[in-house]
Amino acid sequence: MTLVWRHLLRPLFLVTSAPRILEMRPFLSRASWTSVTKLSLHTRPRMPPCDFTPERYQSLGYNRVLEIHKDHLSPVVTAYFQKPLLLHQGHMEWLFDAEGNRYLDFFSGIVTVSVGHCHPKVNAVAQKQLGRLWHTSTVFFHPPMHEYAEKLAALLPEPLKVIFLVNSGSEANELAMLMARAHSNNIDIISFRGAYHGGSPYTLGLTNVGTYKMELPGGTGCQPTMCPDVFRGPWGGSHCRDSPVQTIRKCSCAPDCCQAKDQYIEQFKDTLSTSVAKSIAGFFAEPIQGVNGVVQYPKGFLKEAFELVRARGGVCIADEVQTGFGRLGSHFWGFQTHDVLPDIVTMAKGIGNGFPMAAVVTTPEIAKSLAKRLQYFNTFGGNPMACAIGSAVLEVIKEENLQENSQEVGTYMLLKFAKLRDEFEIVGDVRGKGLMIGIEMVQDKMSRRPLPREEVNQIHEDCKHMGLLVGRGGIFSQTFRIAPSMCITKPEVDFATEVFRSALTQHMERRAK
Repeated sequence: MTLVWRHLLRPLFLVTSAPRILEMRPFLSRASWTSVTKLSLHTRPRMPPCDFTPERYQSLGYNRVLEIHKDHLSPVVTAYFQKPLLLHQGHMEWLFDAEGNRYLDFFSGIVTVSVGHCHPKVNAVAQKQLGRLWHTSTVFFHPPMHEYAEKLAALLPEPLKVIFLVNSGSEANELAMLMARAHSNNIDIISFRGAYHGGSPYTLGLTNVGTYKMELPGGTGCQPTMCPDVFRGPWGGSHCRDSPVQTIRKCSCAPDCCQAKDQYIEQFKDTLSTSVAKSIAGFFAEPIQGVNGVVQYPKGFLKEAFELVRARGGVCIADEVQTGFGRLGSHFWGFQTHDVLPDIVTMAKGIGNGFPMAAVVTTPEIAKSLAKRLQYFNTFGGNPMACAIGSAVLEVIKEENLQENSQEVGTYMLLKFAKLRDEFEIVGDVRGKGLMIGIEMVQDKMSRRPLPREEVNQIHEDCKHMGLLVGRGGIFSQTFRIAPSMCITKPEVDFATEVFRSALTQHMERRAK
């Protein structure tokens, strides 16, 4: 399914567990490190091979990096792990730290590296464009922007054909808010509890995760509504979501009639009746919530919610920042999995494989409404570098069948993780679609109370020590977020699931003591 240059993978093996020891081989042209082990009571999965040798790290020492970070960078604590990783180099699904340790990256820079770190084709296109033209603003034309716009528009259904190129997901969502209000002449915008739509002053009104809220006013005119979470919410069960793996909660729904959906729709109607004006500007929804821990809604919910919003004069916005570009496998865009057609689509992250790039796509009618009210301009949006890289990413997704790989390997991985849920009492839920997966940790399956943060932290650390990097999410940081690059393979999934099994086993042993 991938190009011939992709590395061949051997079967999975088990070796004894211990911290990896660096072994430098001076006879190679570049420094090379291999993982060796010492005897221990536990076995640990052995990494699949990688045909890439990183350059030897020769930059700032670790302690110096810590000093600079403390003195000059944001004091907000965002780094994972007790000893934050100092990363040096990346190759496809692999990352290498300053000490030469190799890690399987199952979080992709927060669901951003779509086709692989330093993908050869994307690298080559970036280098070529770098020598031709770095930057010019939209007051001038340049072919990379127009070529990219045509390629992106071809991937979206009518009438979503007008593209505004920007630089980040927050910026895209803020522009979408402006479009909705300019077109509707209304102010109120609804978003789900647990939603994350950005950290800029206005998008913080849409974001409904407590750690991202401020005591000061901001994001006026934004109203939260109940998230239709079929695992943690009041309704839902084993027939409700579009996933190969369903929640273990019992469900009275028939396969073609979701009672949970109907109950959550009543809550949505209650928001429309009590919390917003008679006419509204719009409704924001991620097809699957990312930051909240890969939360999925009941089948059919968004379709009915969109109808209710449009009846109030509002527009419907699909936030595809994490779900777009084939990651969900069955469709190229997350909104397609809900059988809906939004009025505005926002996208970022995987669009540029890590290069700062984002876009808002809408209808000609909505685009004209904005143009009548505002001469919108963006200095860096649609710059030649971003557009050349964006085109290369689209080509790689198609040439290497990465959407199909997301479907096949993602389903394989979901089913493997579901076996861990059945094996361990503290794994409450496994959910997702394609290569966007959540593993929610609980104290026990009956109560569904979140596993304490310090316990989840230790499992997270254990995975890192065994060479696996995963993300975190959920209101209580209780959910592991799994979103590898779309080039991931089944043997690497086997390794990841065995790492999780080992980390969970060690945790249960600690609990028993």
